[in-house]
Amino acid sequence: MKGIILAGGYGTRLQPITLATSKQLLPIYDKPMIYYPLSTLMMAGIRDILIISRPEDQASFKRLFGDGSQLGLTISYAEQTEAGGIAQAFLIGEKFIDGDACALIYGSNLFYGRGFTKQLEEAAARPEGATVFGCHVEHPEQYGIVEVGEGGKAVSIEEKPDVPKSNLAVTGLFFYDSHVCEYAHELEPSARGELEITDLNQIYLQKSELNVAELGRSFAWFSMETADGVFDASEYIRVVQKNTGVKVACIEEIAYNQGWIRRAQLLALSEKLNQTEYGRYIERIALSSR
Repeated sequence: MKGIILAGGYGTRLQPITLATSKQLLPIYDKPMIYYPLSTLMMAGIRDILIISRPEDQASFKRLFGDGSQLGLTISYAEQTEAGGIAQAFLIGEKFIDGDACALIYGSNLFYGRGFTKQLEEAAARPEGATVFGCHVEHPEQYGIVEVGEGGKAVSIEEKPDVPKSNLAVTGLFFYDSHVCEYAHELEPSARGELEITDLNQIYLQKSELNVAELGRSFAWFSMETADGVFDASEYIRVVQKNTGVKVACIEEIAYNQGWIRRAQLLALSEKLNQTEYGRYIERIALSSR
């Protein structure tokens, strides 16, 4: 399975901060925002990843990750030159996907909670259909909403409905089978001129192939689109890490636990960051694994 991180857009709701940098490079406590969606794909066992960004931001992401080999990954890059919609990612990344199944995650989404890795692995292993991840929210009228029926199948999916049929919001994490690019080509631009992810999900819904992974009520999901969203996510990560002693979205640790890199490689990565608590944490992980 392939993975795509959609890290484009101008971050207009975060300006003036984002006038000079990509939103996905902003710090969420002790690491760049993009570490969180990348870690999600890695926990799903996905090693072949495409980062789609604005042309002017691509060099920054390359400086951050290179080709991904230091993490046992293969990271590629592509440009989104205009606001063509979320589903446009499957047209931009069609050659990268090359007929495989593919997961898509928004570059501004953060997930944290018990049982998440198991849900990711189950979604990645599903041979047919699509899976959306739903999280319970207080104001469902502000989100895309999915209604779940028997067997975890979606019954309906609507974008910001006036009268929501559930309080289960569609998050920015999707798993699709090998038909995703074919279906993306069938989409027509919406009234705002974009290819909508909801329309793509509707195709799977009409075929009774849209599954819902329902995140627990104590699960934390942040969509870091505003200054408050960035602050709230940062504070949440700070408190969790302080209370547990465990780094959230430590991509080096995940790569090591997945068996994609060896202990010596993990130590080498820690040495590059040895002036920070993050680097010392990686070193402790490596030394404790003897």
